[in-house]
Amino acid sequence: MGHADQIYQGGNILTMDANMLNAEAIAIKDGRILAIGSDQEVLNLAGPCTKTTNLYGRFVMPGLVESHTHALWGACRDLFDVYVGYNATFKMLIDAVRTRAKQLAPGDFIYGGPWRLDMRGAMGNDPKAVLDNISTTHPIILADTSQHIIWCNSKALDAAGLVPGVADIPGGVIERTSNGAPNGILAESAGAPVRALMTRSDSQLAEAAREFTRYFNSLGITAFKEPMAYEQDLQAYLAADQRGELSLHMAAHIVRQSPMSMEPVPYEMMDRLRREYASTNIRTNFAKLFLDGVAPGHTASFSEPYLASSGYDVDAHDPDLTLLMAPELLNKTVIELDRRGYVTKMHAVGDNAIRKGLDAIEAARNANGTSGLRHEIAHSAFVSDQDLGRFNQLDAIAEMSPKLWFPNAATPAQITVLGEERLQKAHRIGDLLAAGAEMTYASDWPASAPDANPWTGLSGMITRRNCDPDFFGVLAENQAISLEEALPLFTTNGARSLGMENETGSLSAGKWADFIMLDEPLAEMDAVEIGNTHVQQTVWKGKVVHSF
Repeated sequence: MGHADQIYQGGNILTMDANMLNAEAIAIKDGRILAIGSDQEVLNLAGPCTKTTNLYGRFVMPGLVESHTHALWGACRDLFDVYVGYNATFKMLIDAVRTRAKQLAPGDFIYGGPWRLDMRGAMGNDPKAVLDNISTTHPIILADTSQHIIWCNSKALDAAGLVPGVADIPGGVIERTSNGAPNGILAESAGAPVRALMTRSDSQLAEAAREFTRYFNSLGITAFKEPMAYEQDLQAYLAADQRGELSLHMAAHIVRQSPMSMEPVPYEMMDRLRREYASTNIRTNFAKLFLDGVAPGHTASFSEPYLASSGYDVDAHDPDLTLLMAPELLNKTVIELDRRGYVTKMHAVGDNAIRKGLDAIEAARNANGTSGLRHEIAHSAFVSDQDLGRFNQLDAIAEMSPKLWFPNAATPAQITVLGEERLQKAHRIGDLLAAGAEMTYASDWPASAPDANPWTGLSGMITRRNCDPDFFGVLAENQAISLEEALPLFTTNGARSLGMENETGSLSAGKWADFIMLDEPLAEMDAVEIGNTHVQQTVWKGKVVHSF
C-alpha cells in the first residue's frame, strides 16, 4: 500500500459510504483516498514525508455535486453584464442599462437583466420603445428571471432580422404591437435569432472559467454538470482544464435541440464534439433537449390550462401546443441518442412535458433494451400522480431545483399564471422519494437562481422555505424531506448522474480525495444555519482549492 502523501486525522467525517458511514481520519496518495477509518488505523500509513493535519474535531464530508448549472453563463453574467439582482425595481434596471450605454462605444452590445413578470406593465404596449429611449446605437438584450424570455430594443431586433412583417417562429412567441410589428418581447425559440448575436471573446470565457471555478470551490462544489453546451462552451471548458485551472470534475450535456438555436445539432457533429472535448476531468457522453418552457411565459406544457386571469386563452388550451418537440420526434430523438450512448437531460417543467419525456425514455428502453444510461428529467417541477412511479420503473433521474421553487422573487409570477393551489403541487420531492425515484440536486444558476449556493437549496429541501428573511411563506410543507434523505442528492446520487459513482460522491478507498470541511456537523445545525453555511476548506483530488 505504501505511505500516504497526506493524512487528515482527528476529524468527524461523514463518508456517505453505507459500509462505513463515519470515520476519524483519511489518508491520501496521488490525489486518491488511500485509506479511511479510525485515527489508529490510518496513522499507520504515515511515513517520513507524509504531511499530517489535525482536524481538531472539525466536520468533513464529500464535496458537493451540482447537477445543473450554466457555469460559464453565470460567471459571464456576474463579470460582464448589467446585473441588478432579482429584487431590483424597474427603475433600478433602466438606470443601470442607461449607465452602461454611456460607458460603451456605439454598436457595442448591452446584455443584462433580470426583469420580472411584474415589470411587464411598466414596459407599455411597445416595450422596445422603452429601451430605444436609452439607446438606438447599442443593441440591448435583457433576459427575464427565467432566462427564457428576452426584451430587446429596435437595434437588436433589426440586427437579428426580426423586422415588421417577420413570420412567427415555431416553438416561440414574438409579442407584437397593434400593427403586427415585433414589440421587443421574445419567448423561447423566438429569441434564437437574437441570442445568435450574443458572443463572448476567448479572453472573457477564460476569465469566466477562472471565476466560476473559484466560486464553486468556495461553496464546497467539487463536481458539476453543464446542462447546455455548444462548441464554444466546450472549447472554454477544455482550455481551462488544459491550463490546469479547472479544479472540478464535470460533465457537459451537448445540445441536440434548444430554443437558444434555430436548428437541431446534427448527430455527427455531436459525436465529433464528444470526441474532441473529452478529458480526464470533462465527460461528454451527455446530451440536452428542451421539451417546454417556463410557466410565467405560458410556455411550460401543462395538462390543465393556465389561469384565464393571467391573459391565457383557456378555451384554446391544447397541452401539446406548448411542447418544443412533437412527441413522435421526441421519441425518435431519445431512441437515437440512447443508441449512440448519450445520457439525455430533458428540460421539462409542466406535467405534460414531464410525461412526454418519460414516454420517450420508455420508447428508448423498448427500442434499445436496457442500455444502462440513466436519462434525466431536468427540473421535474410538476410531476403528476400517474408519473411519480415511472422514474423508478424506467431507471430515470428526477432532477430537483429547490432554489427555483421556494418562496423567492419569481414566486408572484408563478402564482399569477398558475394560482396558489397548483403551485402547492410543485417539486413533489417527498412523493418522488416515496415512489422510489432517484433524484439529484440542481440550482440552474443563473437561470431563475440568483446564485449557485447549494446550502440554501439544501435548507429549502428540508423546510420548503427560503432561509433568506426577505422572503416569507412555505411551499407544500408536506413535501419536506429530512437532512439524511436530502444529502445523497448532493453527493452519491450526483456522482452517479456523472457516471462517477466509483470515483467521487462518497469517501472510500480508491476514490478521488474530494471533500469539504465545516466548523460543525450539518446534523447539529438548524435549517437557517445550514442555509448560511460557510465552507472552511475544499479539497479536490487531494489538493486544497479553497480555504476560508
